[in-house]
Amino acid sequence: MKYSIDKKEQYVVFTPMEEKLDSLLAPKLKSELLTIHAEGFANLVLDMSQVKYVDSSGLSALLVGDREFGNAGGIFLISGVQDHVMKLLKISMLDKKLNLVNTLEEAGEAIFMHEIENGGDGEETGEDAD
Repeated sequence: MKYSIDKKEQYVVFTPMEEKLDSLLAPKLKSELLTIHAEGFANLVLDMSQVKYVDSSGLSALLVGDREFGNAGGIFLISGVQDHVMKLLKISMLDKKLNLVNTLEEAGEAIFMHEIENGGDGEETGEDAD
């Protein structure tokens, strides 16, 4: 799976550089999301701007990311969802469950607001990230 990772101060932007997020790539995406979470990052933005197709395995990977980051008090945002993928999210009603934003700028603002609402100051929590 080809992807890029941009680590910011308060969050990570993970961008799959693939057109399909299917049963071949979903396990790798899950693994990468869990690794980023284990490194101590509480917030993640999944930039889906390159992804044109998602199957049930890909949806499962999105739910894993949402659960892992959400359970730790962070936020998992999905940005740049293409029309075909959005239709699938709506059919499966995951558009109500997942945190969807249109742009990376909106994602950054949403994370900033999430940190304020949850008493976070953007600093590390003091937990070891290794």
